[in-house]
Amino acid sequence: MKKFVVVLYGKLRLRSWSLGELFSMLKSVRPQLRSIQDISHRVWILQDQTLIAVPRKHHMSPVTIALISCQHVETLEKDRGNPVYLGLNELKLCLMCTKVGEQPALQLKEQDIMDLYDEPKPVKPFLFYHSQSGRSSTFESVAFPGWFIAVSSEGGCPVILTQELGKADTTDFGLTMLS
Repeated sequence: MKKFVVVLYGKLRLRSWSLGELFSMLKSVRPQLRSIQDISHRVWILQDQTLIAVPRKHHMSPVTIALISCQHVETLEKDRGNPVYLGLNELKLCLMCTKVGEQPALQLKEQDIMDLYDEPKPVKPFLFYHSQSGRSSTFESVAFPGWFIAVSSEGGCPVILTQELGKADTTDFGLTMLS
């Protein structure tokens, strides 16, 4: 029996598995489902194909974030956080970073998160370095280092990218595991 090194959800595991067990594990990999909110308890909703951060209310349905670690991290920067793909559960929409005009922008693109996960190389426009400090998470664009997912401190505005940490926009989020 051979030993394999496997990275599951960003954690290194060293153990002996048969090839059949490895294939079975790979087939069962699924994104983690999370709810997301900022420190002011604003949640993300989908409005006309745009993510908007709004105050949580009883009658609304916030989006469920699907999060899965990139399985090919060899070519990515070390110590920046866990490279993850972010999508909207069951909608086949993923967050991506692209340049609009002179600066990076956050967009939703019709894309199955598992197709990104199965790619033989990292798909950088869709990847974010997920860093955690206590219960707080940040998401930095892999394609545009130094740019983070953010929401306006005013609320009711689209989820954006910013490079101005700790200023007018909020870049720290709380994630709650749903399954």
